[in-house]
Amino acid sequence: VMTETYFKQVYERIEAMNLAAPTARLLRRLILSNAYSVEVDKVGRILVPQNLRAFLQIEGEAIVAGQGEYFEVWKPVDWNEQMALLQDTEANNQRFATLDLSKNKS
Repeated sequence: VMTETYFKQVYERIEAMNLAAPTARLLRRLILSNAYSVEVDKVGRILVPQNLRAFLQIEGEAIVAGQGEYFEVWKPVDWNEQMALLQDTEANNQRFATLDLSKNKS
């Protein structure tokens, strides 16, 4: 789930793509056909539409994981598997070796 500001940025980039390009049309379909506006209620909850809950196979509880400009919704069992994967320090060293997360050296 993306913030409105971030979604608008993504939307503008998608709108600028060439509609004659099959890959651009596929991306457009993927992103825009699954986009829903959500509102937060007075206690901070959102309603996940039934078709998305069915797609995610969520019945009951869900995990909401913040990701900066968006958040992800996970089944608890799948989130636990993801966290187990991320807790493997040796694998992370190899997995993330090509990413430069060091401070600017300027």
